Amino acid sequence: MGRGKIEIKRIENATNRQVTYAKRRTGIMKKARELTVLCDAQVAIIMFSSAGKYHEFCSPATDIKGIFERYQQATGTSLWVEPYENMQRTLSHLKDINRNLRTEIRQRMGEDLEGLEFEELRGLERNVDAALKEVRSRKYHVISTQTVTYKKKVKHSQEAYCNLQQELGMREEPAFGFVDNPGGAWVVDGDAAAADDMYAFRVMPSQPNLHGMAYGCSDDLRLG
Repeated sequence: MGRGKIEIKRIENATNRQVTYAKRRTGIMKKARELTVLCDAQVAIIMFSSAGKYHEFCSPATDIKGIFERYQQATGTSLWVEPYENMQRTLSHLKDINRNLRTEIRQRMGEDLEGLEFEELRGLERNVDAALKEVRSRKYHVISTQTVTYKKKVKHSQEAYCNLQQELGMREEPAFGFVDNPGGAWVVDGDAAAADDMYAFRVMPSQPNLHGMAYGCSDDLRLG
């Protein structure tokens, strides 16, 4: 028992529409291949689904471009005349824009001013003044930013220098004191008490021992 006749109209359900498209596309491609083999025909098919997917078929003995050329010869029409003319118009418009921009650049540099009227010269002058103000504003902004950055760098360098000075001062600043030998007396606060042999010593924070230098002699005094 055969199927009933299907009404040819748009399928509203998107899923069913896509399934039907895939099935019928396969059938059309199969018929095109059979027609090419059986009848030695040149067949080209280009298909776009509602989702924008592209499918094509072309006979093995030719290509799509060859089919288009034969179509143009058979119908006496050209598929490329209108696109070519549109491209020419677009190219001409872009050339005009480029020429006008080059002329404006030369005029802003003080060239090609002979053909300008007084009002055109006044307008050009205002444009140049406005551009000059923008350039100066940008220049001052850059200078101000660089100045702030350099001040921060100088302040940081000064702080690092002061820290290094303090650290070096703590390491190198000597501390002086006096000791006597077993046969003499202590000397305290610069009091010139009697002593047989007097020695002065220097205390260095970075050294574990005390190194001394004798006044009036070259012997070192080392206290463990």
